[in-house]
Amino acid sequence: MKYVLLFVETEQFERDFEAMSQTDRDRAIELVYKWLADHADKIRGGSKLQPASTATTVRLNAGSEPVITDGPFVEGKEVVSGYTEVEVDDLDEVLSMVRTWPGCPLVEIRPLQT
Repeated sequence: MKYVLLFVETEQFERDFEAMSQTDRDRAIELVYKWLADHADKIRGGSKLQPASTATTVRLNAGSEPVITDGPFVEGKEVVSGYTEVEVDDLDEVLSMVRTWPGCPLVEIRPLQT
């Protein structure tokens, strides 16, 4: 079964990360790379996203012209910062993987349609 893991950063996480020393930030990033390497046999793709400030949103309203705006599509304190597609046997396996995720504090797990 294939799932997409959406990695979600909070405003607090961003503040805490920026407040770290460069050595601590490098160590935190290395933990993410290690997690990715540990699960490389299940990872089928993914990427870190550019900051939400670089997003462009198109709102499609029936019967009217699309509205195009800069920035993310929702106002919020959480932002998707990256994603990974994984292929595993079942939800329990992906939950086991995510429990050890060393990065941002929220991971949304979404099954892919087949």
